[in-house]
Amino acid sequence: MTDHLIALLSLAWLAWIALVAVGLILERHSPVATLAWLLALLFMPYFGFLVYLLFGPRRLHRRRRRYDRARERLIQSTRDLRSDHAIPENFPDVGLARQIALMQVRVGQGAPLSAVRVIVLETGDVCYRSIETAIAAASHHIHLEYYTWRPDRVGTRLRDLLVEKARAGVEVRLLLDAIGSDRTDHRFLQPLQDAGAEVAWFNPIGLRRLRLKQVNFRTHRKIVVCDGQVGFTGGINVGDEHSQTHRRHDAWRDTHLRIEGEPVHRLQFIFLEDWYFATDQAPFADEFFPRFAETTGHWLQIVESGPDNHRHAIAKLYFAAIAGAQRQLLLATPYFVPSEALTMALVTAALRGVDVQVLAPKHSDSRLVTAAARSYYDELASAGVTIHEYGPPMLHAKLMVVDGEIAAVGSANFDNRSLALNFEVMAVLYDAGLARHLTHSFAADLRHASRYVKPGRRATFGQRLGEATARLLSPLL
Repeated sequence: MTDHLIALLSLAWLAWIALVAVGLILERHSPVATLAWLLALLFMPYFGFLVYLLFGPRRLHRRRRRYDRARERLIQSTRDLRSDHAIPENFPDVGLARQIALMQVRVGQGAPLSAVRVIVLETGDVCYRSIETAIAAASHHIHLEYYTWRPDRVGTRLRDLLVEKARAGVEVRLLLDAIGSDRTDHRFLQPLQDAGAEVAWFNPIGLRRLRLKQVNFRTHRKIVVCDGQVGFTGGINVGDEHSQTHRRHDAWRDTHLRIEGEPVHRLQFIFLEDWYFATDQAPFADEFFPRFAETTGHWLQIVESGPDNHRHAIAKLYFAAIAGAQRQLLLATPYFVPSEALTMALVTAALRGVDVQVLAPKHSDSRLVTAAARSYYDELASAGVTIHEYGPPMLHAKLMVVDGEIAAVGSANFDNRSLALNFEVMAVLYDAGLARHLTHSFAADLRHASRYVKPGRRATFGQRLGEATARLLSPLL
């Protein structure tokens, strides 16, 4: 290879980096993220190039455009079926609840709606029985979306029930994430498809037309909708690890919700949006959005977020709730890797005199995440935040309670992956009764946890280096 050719290739490489740099700067991401990309491309040219091809912003733009098209078509098709997005007149007009609800509407979320009934499900077995009962009663359609579906005893039992309903003529649609459900293969799903059910994969991985598909941007949502009337969402996936029957004392601790009434419409819309994105097909029927009589039940707002837009509705929910708390803030999460903004919100709340309590697993299913979480503990504890380490077993619940009046339960962890990279869904409960119930649940969980105490002596160099390294990688965890 001649010196002239080497010079030309070097100039071409520098020109490419310059073009990418301009694009990254115009993205207006945080300065730290932009500089990280530029340095990776400049000083790790081959590795940086590969990472950019797989994870770079340009690929996310394509996904956003496709998702936007799916959303617009769905909005047009369901305009006459969905509830209005204005906050109802009889919703509380003062206080933090009103502010959070209004903020969510202004970032494109559905309005808070009155549910006929909301039931908190606090073990995997109770959750599965409730879902199976709703599936057995369904007569028109059953829609399910899961991040993880294991082909184990729990997964097989639920699959076989869906097979029976599909054979009986009920429309069954199952949407699974390609990474979270990677153990579930075509052979396991074949009986379901043979029975007439539809199965789709969200953001599948592999080679297609000689281009690598995105390995990021997963659907981490857990949604079940039966006949448009009963819905489920929360943190519980489908698998034996959540079942006390199969795992006994090692079963994961989690929280889920059974919802009946108008808020189910929003879960339905989110499922159909994801189904449309995954399949380019738009199944619609009036039965998807049944009418409900007016009720004065529990106020509930379904909030979703994902990398398809910059609104970050769930991140804003967490921030506004922490910043607005006056007396108490309870937060349970399996993956505690907060952003700088959320860390500052927790510290500031504690310094204001708010009773801030964080419950995280003593050992999560990721040693890297556990190390990253502990790198935040000393700073938070010094400001007055009380940190509890749960277990064993694994804590997998994602819930928040504010001042005993507002609560949130869903799929979103307290980390960058959930708040920026994954598609997530949370149910915000503007209901003091349900908030008190979850407060008591939090207190019960503390009996299986130990309070974190700042070490009296300095940690070893290896421990400090490990936690600092894990924290450095926290945006990717």
